[in-house]
Order: sequence, then C-alpha cells, then structure tokens
Amino acid sequence: MKVLFVTEISYSTLVWLSYRLGATFAFGLPLVIFIWASMKKESPIVRLLSIYWKVASLMFISMLLLIGNRPIGYLTSFLSPLLILTSIWFWIDLNEEINEFPRHKTIALVLKAWRWSLSFYSCFYITLSFISLECVNNINSQNCNYWREAPSGLNQIIRSIFNFLFGANWTEALSAFIGYLALIIYIVGFIQWAIIRLPKQGRIAGDF
Repeated sequence: MKVLFVTEISYSTLVWLSYRLGATFAFGLPLVIFIWASMKKESPIVRLLSIYWKVASLMFISMLLLIGNRPIGYLTSFLSPLLILTSIWFWIDLNEEINEFPRHKTIALVLKAWRWSLSFYSCFYITLSFISLECVNNINSQNCNYWREAPSGLNQIIRSIFNFLFGANWTEALSAFIGYLALIIYIVGFIQWAIIRLPKQGRIAGDF
C-alpha cells in the first residue's frame, strides 16, 4: 500500500509538472516569440509559429473535452504533442530560411532553443500521457482524475470570463459541446490538408 501511495503521488506530481511545462513551452514562449517576430517582421518565424498555433489548438480542444469529462479528450491529449512535434520540424523551406539567420541573431537563437525545449517537453508529455490512454475505456481510473485536475482549474477561469462577458453559465456540458465542435473542424481541416495540399506542396509550408 505504501509503495502504491508513493507511486500515485509521484504520478500526480508529474502530471502537474507536464501542465506547468506546457504553459511555459507550449503557450508562453511561442506567444512571446510570435509577437517578437511579428514586430521584427521575421516572415519565416511568423509563418512557422502561425502553423504551430493551428496545430497546437488540439491541446486546448483536449482541455475542453477533459473539462466535459469526455474519454476522447485523453486520446487527443496524447496525440497533440505528436502533431506539435511534427509541425515545428516538418517544413523544408522554413527550416532552410531559419538556418540562414546569422548565428548571433538573438531571435533566431531563442527560436532554436524553444524548438528543442518543446521537442523534449513533447517527448516527456507523450511518455506520461500514454498511461492515460486507459481512461478512454475506463474513465473512473484514479490516473484519469489526475489529468482532469488542471482542466478543472481552467474551467473556473473560463466560467468567470464567460459569465462576465455574456452573463450566462459555463457548464461542463457546454465545454464538451464546444470541444466536440472544435475537434470536428480540426479533423476536417487536417484531412483537407493531408488529401489536397500535402500531395501538391509536400514539405513546403506554403498556405498551410
């Protein structure tokens, strides 16, 4: 029992660590770099980050689904870092343009450091969230509760903002509905890119 208790506490700590690291490397830093690159008019970086935000939106969709206590949220949460990892390294043209930046250029150094940091974080998150895939079939597992704790905190923030802006109640059912709707749009967009643009453009970013 004691060993099991320590293991559960350790896993809970790692889950919270993954969310905190995500807030830093998957949201905070790319937002700062995107604003910085936009102000400096660094087109390759802006294009890369624009693609990144489109792909990374799956992580927020997963949060909405987890708030609504929907099993599919664990699956999309597991897949999101895989897609994020691909989105920041996949493009030949953007990689070449970024590599052509002078080595002493600060924004280029920060971007490279962020891409590698995000890559390590994504691998960590993928490894950790793999355990949560059991929740797709058994949502009552204790491990599932650990993954819902952070989304529950986000739910309180969204509820306050939603109530302030619209004077209406934000519910878990509404969160799940919006999450499902956003997921459908995301899947349709991804299929369109995979079927139409990828065969035509290959690993050229183009109009992703």
